[in-house]
Amino acid sequence: MNQEFFYIIAIIALGYVLKRLKVIEEKEGQVIAKIIFRITLPALVIVTFNSVKIEPTLMILPVIVLLYGLLLTPLGLLVFKNEERELKGSFMMMASGLNVGLFAFPLVFAIWGMNGLTYFSMFDVGTSLMVFGIAFILGSYFSKEGLSLNPIEILKRLGTSIPLMTYIIASTLNFINIQLPTMVIDVASTISAANVPLSLLLLGIYLNFKIEKQFIKPLIKFLSFKYGTGLLVGLSLFYLLPYDDMFRYTLLIGFLLPVATSSLAFAVEFKYSTEATRLIATTANITIIISIVMLYFFANYI
Repeated sequence: MNQEFFYIIAIIALGYVLKRLKVIEEKEGQVIAKIIFRITLPALVIVTFNSVKIEPTLMILPVIVLLYGLLLTPLGLLVFKNEERELKGSFMMMASGLNVGLFAFPLVFAIWGMNGLTYFSMFDVGTSLMVFGIAFILGSYFSKEGLSLNPIEILKRLGTSIPLMTYIIASTLNFINIQLPTMVIDVASTISAANVPLSLLLLGIYLNFKIEKQFIKPLIKFLSFKYGTGLLVGLSLFYLLPYDDMFRYTLLIGFLLPVATSSLAFAVEFKYSTEATRLIATTANITIIISIVMLYFFANYI
């Protein structure tokens, strides 16, 4: 276990060093991100769902995740009610998203293998609904232009999310016992092998810890809310639910994952200020470090 974490930290550190040495620029990370989300991650999902049997109880995972997102909305509005409008919108977007595909998959695969990926893939279905539903609506509502609630636009975003569509198609094929041709799986396996190193390198490339002084206090408040709520709900479900260990580990660890990178994209789309977008980027980086430490602890001691 410790060796796997050493390799993970080493690859993330390599990405950060390559950026500092200007071998790779941060803006070039966008290309790597597109390769991950449009090619290697879908390939990994195809291989994962083709090699395991999905139990009916796994369908409960995305439902629990979506309910968790709905719970966070009124709680977040209460906690951040005194914050400036744009800052409140930034925190609400970040609270309503979890970084599964880029952050969790490499670590989960290193610890639990394909079985773990199956659970987290179903978890990510719920996360996608949170991000493109709840986070999108909240981000739009607190922008300067106000809420632009277009159900067609939300459905379009869900429908054009390649990872989400891959989850749905692959899980459906699994449920009706349709196996993809061996050649397709072999090609997907080869492509999916690049997902872990690329994801970890990208995390290192995007690491940045600059933060303006006026945001320190609100940031601490957000981190306390995010991880406090995640721990409370995650531990409660871990000890109360009657399902298998991997199911409960998925919820416990899943609710402690870093904020979704989509928050930054939404902030740009809704014309949030430069200060707000920088805050979101910095917060995302800080949550990566915190989540790695927490994941290490739970993987080794629980």
